[in-house]
Order: sequence, then C-alpha cells, then structure tokens
Amino acid sequence: MLYIDSIAKGIVIDHIKAGYGFSIFKYLGLDKADFTVALIMSVPSKKYGRKDLIKIENVIDVDLTMLGFIDPNITVNIIENEKVVEKINLSLPDRVEGIIECKNPRCVTSNERDISHKFVLIDEKKGTYKCEYCDQIYSWEG
Repeated sequence: MLYIDSIAKGIVIDHIKAGYGFSIFKYLGLDKADFTVALIMSVPSKKYGRKDLIKIENVIDVDLTMLGFIDPNITVNIIENEKVVEKINLSLPDRVEGIIECKNPRCVTSNERDISHKFVLIDEKKGTYKCEYCDQIYSWEG
C-alpha cells in the first residue's frame, strides 16, 4: 500500500480524470516547485473508477477556470492544520480566455498576434464552446 502523508497547509486538487494529472501538474508549473508536491496517478475511486490527484504543501494561486475547463469534476480542497477548510466544486466555465486557440485560419486571432483567444460556453452538457470572434465551434470531450 502506497501512503502519502497528509499536508498541514496547502491545496489538494482531487477527482482529476485519470491521465490528466500530469498535464495539470505541468500547467501549474509544479515541476519547478521548491515546496513539497505530490502527483498521485491512477488512484482507485468509487465514483470514477480511477482518478489522479495533486497535493501541494503551499498556498498558491490556482486557475480555477483552467481546471474547470480541463475537467469540470475536479474538486479543490483548501487545507489548514491538516483539515479541509474549504471545498471548491468546479464546473465548465462560462468563458475561457487564453486556454484554447481558435483553429479557424480566417479568424482575426490567426492574423492578429496580440488578440487573446476567447470562447463562450454554448452547451454545457456537450462541453461546446464558440469563438467570440468568428463563431468557430470547439467541442471539449471531458
């Protein structure tokens, strides 16, 4: 049995879809962290079969929009004195900016380098987003 100690103060990102933990770990820059971080992959889960989780023994800014976009089933637990003091349940964000890029070659974002890619959620059940500039549809298979 693998045992990972509890953390005294920090963040636990839980219920990550199995296989997505490493991407989130890298996106958050945790591979360069100078504090204790644990990426635990393919953990048995009653609800999802398997899941990944990340334990961060530090208080850092976490982009909840990005996490919700990657996997809306993620929960973020804020830990103090080895206890969960806040549990944040994520969902697909209504808007995402700078996370995905529009693939339409005629979109203004393809020609203008300084324009941020912006998408609006149009169908939460299907995870479908639309580019704010050209209406290109982007579907997320979460």
